[in-house]
Amino acid sequence: MEKKYWKGFEEMQETAEHKAIVKNEFKEELPIVEMFNETIGDKNTGRRDFLKVMGFSVAAATLAASCEIPVRKAIPYVIKPEEVVPGVANWYASTYADGGEYCSIIVKSREGRPIKIEGNHQSPITQGGTSARVQGSVLSLYDTNRSKAPIMNKAEASWDSIDAAIKAELAKGATAIVTSTILSPTTKSVIADFIKKYPGSKHVTYDAQSYSGILDANQSTFNNRVLASYNFDKADVIVSFGADFLGTWISPVEFTKQYVQGRKLNNGKMEMNKHFQIESNLSLTGANADERLVIHPSQEGLAVVGLHSILNGGTSNIKGLDKVAKALLAAPKGASLVVSGSNDANIQMVINSINSLLGNYGNTLDVHHHSNYSEGNDAEVATLIEEMNAGKLATVMIVGCNPAYDYPNESFAKAISKVNCRISFNDRMDETTKLCNFHTPDHHYLESWNDASPKVGHYSICQPVIAPLFKTRQFQDSLLKWIDCPSDYYSYLQENWTNNILNGDINDWDNAVKNGVFASGSITSTIKHVEKVETKSDDKKATVASGSTLNVASAIAAINSTYNGKTDAMAVVLYEKVAIGNGKNSNNPWLMEMPDPITKTTWDNYACVSYKTALDLGLLENNGSLFSDHKPVWDAKETKMITLTFGKTTVKLPTLVQPGLADKTIAIAVGFGRTDGGRVANNVGENVFPFKTWSNGTWLTSAFGVSVSPSTEKYSLSQTQTHHSYEGRRIIKETTLAKHKANPKAVNEDREEIKAMVTTLYGDDKRYGEHKYQGHKWHMAIDLNSCTGCGNCTIACQSENNVSVVGKEHVGRGHEMHWIRIDRYYSVGNNEGGYNTMEKNINAEPNFQNVQVVFQPMMCQHCANAPCENVCPVNATNHSSEGLNQMAYNRCIGTRYCANNCPYKVRRFNWLDWNGADSFDDNMFAEVEGMGMAENLTRMVLNPDVTVRARGVIEKCSFCVQRIQEGKLEAKKNDMMLADGMIRTACQSSCPADAIVFGDI
Repeated sequence: MEKKYWKGFEEMQETAEHKAIVKNEFKEELPIVEMFNETIGDKNTGRRDFLKVMGFSVAAATLAASCEIPVRKAIPYVIKPEEVVPGVANWYASTYADGGEYCSIIVKSREGRPIKIEGNHQSPITQGGTSARVQGSVLSLYDTNRSKAPIMNKAEASWDSIDAAIKAELAKGATAIVTSTILSPTTKSVIADFIKKYPGSKHVTYDAQSYSGILDANQSTFNNRVLASYNFDKADVIVSFGADFLGTWISPVEFTKQYVQGRKLNNGKMEMNKHFQIESNLSLTGANADERLVIHPSQEGLAVVGLHSILNGGTSNIKGLDKVAKALLAAPKGASLVVSGSNDANIQMVINSINSLLGNYGNTLDVHHHSNYSEGNDAEVATLIEEMNAGKLATVMIVGCNPAYDYPNESFAKAISKVNCRISFNDRMDETTKLCNFHTPDHHYLESWNDASPKVGHYSICQPVIAPLFKTRQFQDSLLKWIDCPSDYYSYLQENWTNNILNGDINDWDNAVKNGVFASGSITSTIKHVEKVETKSDDKKATVASGSTLNVASAIAAINSTYNGKTDAMAVVLYEKVAIGNGKNSNNPWLMEMPDPITKTTWDNYACVSYKTALDLGLLENNGSLFSDHKPVWDAKETKMITLTFGKTTVKLPTLVQPGLADKTIAIAVGFGRTDGGRVANNVGENVFPFKTWSNGTWLTSAFGVSVSPSTEKYSLSQTQTHHSYEGRRIIKETTLAKHKANPKAVNEDREEIKAMVTTLYGDDKRYGEHKYQGHKWHMAIDLNSCTGCGNCTIACQSENNVSVVGKEHVGRGHEMHWIRIDRYYSVGNNEGGYNTMEKNINAEPNFQNVQVVFQPMMCQHCANAPCENVCPVNATNHSSEGLNQMAYNRCIGTRYCANNCPYKVRRFNWLDWNGADSFDDNMFAEVEGMGMAENLTRMVLNPDVTVRARGVIEKCSFCVQRIQEGKLEAKKNDMMLADGMIRTACQSSCPADAIVFGDI
């Protein structure tokens, strides 16, 4: 029986509300009354307001025909920089490094404005991939909430006066420089010079998302406190205990590039890696796993111990581990990889022992050419707090971190107030900066010179692509000023590279800046291909440090002692969203509006609960019956709230019933509840960092014994994807590897049937015949086996094509404007049958813990015979001679017939003027104004090659037609044929999985 897929509970249940949505896709009329307090047809309705309904394009054309154009005087662009040609983009190699997050990038600049970020294909680590956060970082450059000038004692001051005051304070005693992980070797050199100048000072690394447990375990195991390099591409079998390595864990862009090498079935390849995910919350990585084992959070450590036991000939009482162990033992030695997302050093010790037993060090794990993504030390931060409380520090500097907000308790905020001189280099007046008496704001990374060493032997250059927008100064320049160094940071950086990295060759410096990356002479290929690992011995084979065998035994005992007997306790699990992370990006409207890949929710954090837990807490309607014909069991627009209490912390959050979540588990995203993050971030959600628990010298992202109090209060969450329906069309196609081997065309056998049906129905009717193409025919293909559903392409498209932000309210009304979306579908059961094999009674309800997930990227298909084209009354949508479904915005009058006729629901209607493109008064939506998207500074991010659409027109994916035209012109200019790869769409260029292919077929 055919498997059934569903986007949410309302579709699975086929509730009355969902049927109404299907019947009336556009349940709202044009918002005339809302915007103008008038009604079409009313005798008081004027011609001007009628033109507003028709859209800006028609109105502007009419007014332009009857009004004089004002004379404007302009200064000609006669004297210009040599490298700048008006209308032609410049590209500069640079580096995104935010804490331990790393990506080698190239930046598109138009007339001096950075407007788009792409991945740098010359990087052997990120290999041209990016993440949503990297794509969104260009918008943060134009954030109006960034600090504009230095501040001393709550008043703006000059840099000279601040320098004099701070140097006087530094002479009074020891200084602690508190930073997030620094990837820059030159910055570390500046800090070392500062400490030399002021003896007794120290550098403390604090990461809100801590990997201290892994570092401490590696210190015990290998006598080296570093992160190994992980090589997922070399693993035939991958086992992850709660590590979301495709979403947020350590280096997801790099890991996605590696992981999909084992998922692509190209050129006759018929083998895939096997991926087991053992977790309590449904993560992006878990959604991609071949097999997923759902456990209570307290069982993660016990499951690691259980797997260790089975691999050593023992047993475990956790169901499903035998199959995992069997797959690991069947894999060739060194061809597996076991990872854990836990920050418990004891759990990571056992993980190290498992990988050692399987022979993975030297192949899928490399300790010799280790990575530098995290250097945080939870224990050192705790010691720093004690020193601040004891008055041992005269000065504390805060760089790139915000512990007053994200340290799990208030101890850091209370302790720093006892230090006399408090300096913040953060980019805004955030929660920690407000506690400081000096604010010396740092440049944005796109305004800065810097470098990065993400892994041993690999280096990147960060170069500025715009002059500083405000009176900021780079953090490193400030330190150099305060130690009386005559050099600025650029000269310091160049000298350090020339002498210590490039072996004195200044020409290599120019090449490094141009290419953005440099590998030292001993590294001739990507790090993942280096087979040796660090050791104290001469042959460089992985060696376990003395005494670590005993440490593994004691680690197992500590895990059993810590976690046994807690499976009945209500647990909270904290996780990061792929978009806003730990909260640094929570003032970025693009990222706040990006749908979560799993929940498809925007603009909020919420308490995810399982179906059974929601039933037990009384959070479901109709006594939880899935088959009520009246109301859904759970509705995002009327979800109930709960109050969570743990220790001294109490938060109130809306609930979201999440398939795939363990029972007695509540999963909550961090990064919300900001009070001083900016006007977009402030007062959105709750800060749940205080739910972290201290154990054995590290902060864990789980809490047990949390008190939960349900409420009858309702809250509205804004989800995407559930607004529309495909009316029963078969959208998802999947099969098993075994079936694919037997018949590679198994799931597409219906194509010939459809072709025959069309021929029978329409014969030679020219309206439905094939178009004839004399030149190009553009086409896009997506490898669904490679796509991980990360959603990065959504933000890349938004950045490239000036796609509007609409705010939470309008997302909830189905007005989001994203041109490409990643649909997420659940299914229950195996590939032989699904949910629809069950009888419709409450006793037959499926187990929603074992839900399966399928991702489907969806954008305009540019159909050969598009049903949108023949219903447009003004021919605004039409078929081009190159196979594109085009939109002529200045023709569109907003009938929405095309959207109603679109089988894929990919056309977007501008209900309001989101970008300030309209010339009429009172046409801007106030919420967007509040997000700064229509301010002059923020509008600097807009791409001048793409029309900024006004209210009242339909828009959708154009296959980046501006890039197609640019590629054709470039080929013509160089008198060459247009070759494959010369034109890359924004979504294609950003995809870390290389799942998207575009070209001329």
